[in-house]
Amino acid sequence: MPLVHFFETSFGRTYERRIILARVEDADGAEGWGECTVGESPSYCEEWTDSCWAALELVLAPMVVGKEIESAAKTWDVMKPVRGNRMAKAAIETAIWDLEAKKLGVPLWKHLGGTNREIACGVSIGIQDSVEQLIEKIQTEVDAGYQRIKIKIAPGWDYDVIKQVRSQFPDIKLMGDANSAYTLDDIDLLRSLDEFDLMMLEQPLPYDDIIDHAKLQREINTPICLDEPIKSPDDARHAIELRSGKIINLKNGRVGGHSESKRIEKICRENGMPVWCGGMLEAGIGRAHNIAISTLAGYTMPGDVSASKRYWHEDIIEPEVTVSANGTIIAPDAPGIGFEVKRDRIDNSTVKKWTI
Repeated sequence: MPLVHFFETSFGRTYERRIILARVEDADGAEGWGECTVGESPSYCEEWTDSCWAALELVLAPMVVGKEIESAAKTWDVMKPVRGNRMAKAAIETAIWDLEAKKLGVPLWKHLGGTNREIACGVSIGIQDSVEQLIEKIQTEVDAGYQRIKIKIAPGWDYDVIKQVRSQFPDIKLMGDANSAYTLDDIDLLRSLDEFDLMMLEQPLPYDDIIDHAKLQREINTPICLDEPIKSPDDARHAIELRSGKIINLKNGRVGGHSESKRIEKICRENGMPVWCGGMLEAGIGRAHNIAISTLAGYTMPGDVSASKRYWHEDIIEPEVTVSANGTIIAPDAPGIGFEVKRDRIDNSTVKKWTI
């Protein structure tokens, strides 16, 4: 699926997404859909599109197919003997949650235990060709009502860029996302960002670290938001105990699906750690699952769950995801993910299909 506009981070520039979808069917013929939100290369994490395809085809799907599972919440336990591969697992796990909610005739967000049907939305804006282009894009999103603006930063695209953005938009909720582009050697630069009153600085240090982040958080006023290193409930607990940051970006795919997201959300909520739902350039099915999980009580900050039209000329669900003028999305009433999957759209874009 080609993006409406390229998306650039410290990892590189993306023009199109190669997406794996999982469809599960039970003995009654009912179906559920999940999306593997992994990237095309192992840059964000160790998993990538082709590794997930292999994991799904050769290991994970055979573990699940033909099994009688007590509930969707138990799906994680069936796949637990396989270490890691959380994004691949999430594709199956979320699809089974969708299936179960549809069979029960309830919206997925209610089935997950959501309490906030109307969720606040922010946007993530990648590195642009110029600061002027970035400011223009921010203005477009502010005009659209989004409640928080996240901009990607990297060495050489940080202090001066944020200074110009803050000068142009002194009052917006603004955050910077570094995608692990810095080290403790950059502490003076990162401390200098305190002057811009950022909501948070997301994952400035290496992707697997919570030790140096604790050192950095003691040296800067800007709240650190952890992303990549939080893959499990234990990771969240350790980060809270170490005071490695003050906020967690809780991505459904990164942690393995809804059941693990719920466990992490509970730990964070009970310890006063705010969470929000991060995005991975999902198509409509993944976006629908993000909407559902974002209704849990612990998701208290605007997430990266934005409108379909920001990314796709045509999404794979209908109706497409839209955002209100106030920068919110209302979770749908229909059973399951609450959106119809556009099978023709998917079939026309499919390059590989496998059934077990």
